[in-house]
Amino acid sequence: MWNPPRFRKYTALVHQDLRATYSRDLHKWLLIAPIMGVIVGLLITLIAEVILEWTWPRILRYYLAHPWVIAPGLAVGFIVAGLIMQYLTPDPDEHSTEEIIRSYHEHQGDIRMRPFVPKLLAAIATVGAGGSAALEGPSIYGGGAIGSWLWARLKKLKRFRLDASDRRIMLISGAAAGMSAVFKAPLTGIIFALEMPYKDDLAHEALLPSLIASVVSFATMSAFLGARPLFDFLAGTTYAGKDLLWSAILGVICGLVAMVFDISFRRFRTFMVKLVIPHWLKMAAGGLLTGLCGLLFVSMFHGNLIPIGPNYEAVGDILQTAHGSLELVIFGVLKLLATLFSLGVGGVSAMFVPLFLTGGSFGTAFAQSIVHSPTVDLYAAVGMAAFIAGGYKTPLTAVVFVAEATGGHSYIIPALIGAAVAYTVSGEASVSGDQKLHEGVKISELHGLTVGDVMQKQVVSVDAESNLREFSESVGSHDTHTAYPVYDGQQLIGMIAVSKLAKAPADKWEETKVRDLTDREMTRVRPESDLMEALRLLMGQHPQHMLAVMSSQNGQLEGILTKTDVLSALSHKETPGLPIPIDF
Repeated sequence: MWNPPRFRKYTALVHQDLRATYSRDLHKWLLIAPIMGVIVGLLITLIAEVILEWTWPRILRYYLAHPWVIAPGLAVGFIVAGLIMQYLTPDPDEHSTEEIIRSYHEHQGDIRMRPFVPKLLAAIATVGAGGSAALEGPSIYGGGAIGSWLWARLKKLKRFRLDASDRRIMLISGAAAGMSAVFKAPLTGIIFALEMPYKDDLAHEALLPSLIASVVSFATMSAFLGARPLFDFLAGTTYAGKDLLWSAILGVICGLVAMVFDISFRRFRTFMVKLVIPHWLKMAAGGLLTGLCGLLFVSMFHGNLIPIGPNYEAVGDILQTAHGSLELVIFGVLKLLATLFSLGVGGVSAMFVPLFLTGGSFGTAFAQSIVHSPTVDLYAAVGMAAFIAGGYKTPLTAVVFVAEATGGHSYIIPALIGAAVAYTVSGEASVSGDQKLHEGVKISELHGLTVGDVMQKQVVSVDAESNLREFSESVGSHDTHTAYPVYDGQQLIGMIAVSKLAKAPADKWEETKVRDLTDREMTRVRPESDLMEALRLLMGQHPQHMLAVMSSQNGQLEGILTKTDVLSALSHKETPGLPIPIDF
């Protein structure tokens, strides 16, 4: 028979389950991420057309026909970029991938949009004139900036229900879309953007919107420029067991070289940032030195290979044209030097392709001279993945990029081995000075501490017989807490969160008792309990506002533990000489 109370009970349970199921409000990204992907895809298409179709091919042909123009030509292009950055941006040293990483960690995803266009123009001048860099710098920056800007526009529309943390998510998702479009590799874009902020973890909160934005951005650019992989390998499809061992050895070599380059680049970059001369003069010197690297190579070897510029054409040249091992090694070394001079002085872009290309040249030389293998493209792929993993600390991106951008899917296992070895051998060295270790690594420092070391001993409690009006007035003098223990006489019966006040109409506060809204499932721990275990209780599937710390002798409340107390303990643990606070 019809039973309204029971029906309402089950309806409430269904609503509760649905709220838990959709608690992260993921469906909003189904509209926001495609919008972001289309805008970013159109922007990156424009940048790629300007540099790869209109600018660099013409300049490259002129450089190869008139080598004496290389150094002065690069100096002029770099001066233009330097003047733009010095006079049209607030900080000429803040741009490209580093700005996105810094904004993610320090500015909650906020990117200033006033210098947006000048920075893109400076990137076009840097790369288009022949700087040893590629399009991923302006693409990642442009995508991330658009994501941050779009958050500011959509935040005003209540239907999207965006909060402050979503800005960082949209920053990373935009960067993923930019990377996806420029390399025609959506999976690479997703993984690189998630790996980029950290050396050892992922920005996992941005997974879904990054996935959607990357695919849409890729589809948008492909509609104009086609979907063919950016680089084509030769037809090799297999590898032998011995190739795995050689891949590990190549990973060691690439890891060591990448480590030396990472450290040298960071020191050189720091020196140039601190050097007190006009930015455009630094850029002029960098352009001249980059040009000399290109001039030296074309003076030693004839052909179309040259270690400057975006160098997309050089990938196919190395893979499909015969080059001596000495030529390839010298190309790789000069490519690294040209990258050091181009980006170390403040050139506006990034070095994903330079590292990728250097690894390919070293891998090919390794296959020809040491392994004597006919599958040269296998070792080129391993070298590419290993050098990216050692330089950018993005091993997953390195392997996925090799598979997507080159079509060399059969080489994933050897590339994984080379990337893992190079990542390990290169240690903590990275070309990025703003990448961080994930916060979870620091939490391991709490091992050895007990709950009693950090709990709050001065506890403010609430009487169960108090009404909500009295509770609200008492909270005003202790508004630093989000929840309070509730006592019925001398007995602790649970806790009440301040947020519960919103669940009762204000005109009912005087007749509603605190006990009516008390959460009686309050978790109890002992003072000697391990702090890491207590943290798991606070952060678990059913997180607690606080834990009640009960005496192991008489069962009385000795204190409370909140997430704020744990964070405070972690902060003091990281600062030598400061004792961990006991009383609050």
